[in-house]
Amino acid sequence: MKRTMIVAGVLVLGAGAVMAQQEIAIQQDNLMRAIAKNQYGVLQKMSKGDIPFDKKAADEAIANIEADVAKIAKTFEVNPKQDVVNATYGSSPKVWQNKADFDSKIQPVQKAIADVKGKITNVASLKAAYTAINDRCNDCHETYRVKLK
Repeated sequence: MKRTMIVAGVLVLGAGAVMAQQEIAIQQDNLMRAIAKNQYGVLQKMSKGDIPFDKKAADEAIANIEADVAKIAKTFEVNPKQDVVNATYGSSPKVWQNKADFDSKIQPVQKAIADVKGKITNVASLKAAYTAINDRCNDCHETYRVKLK
């Protein structure tokens, strides 16, 4: 009986740890999806002409990206050691193997955002802003993002 209780307790603790790890992975995935929604769902589509140019929407997307990028280092402090179920992309273990380098990729994105913030006046300036920000994002994605499926 005592052994059964111990085994049950270990299983419950283990399941809780797995759920906590999955929650961390989900938070990381949600942050990246929020950035992508503004980067690709607004800025890229607008710059390609898929949706009409809207200065207010572009400025709002830039502000949202800026706020979310500031959360990356904190959100990726803990390695969840698992990916979000059915996710297309995930974080490479390299994030936590070389956290200082990963964190160093954030400042260039913030600088790119600061350089374009408030300067988007037309589609041409939007395209330049999108490219500048996206290039800095990709600097990190090349090393620290993995395609899962």
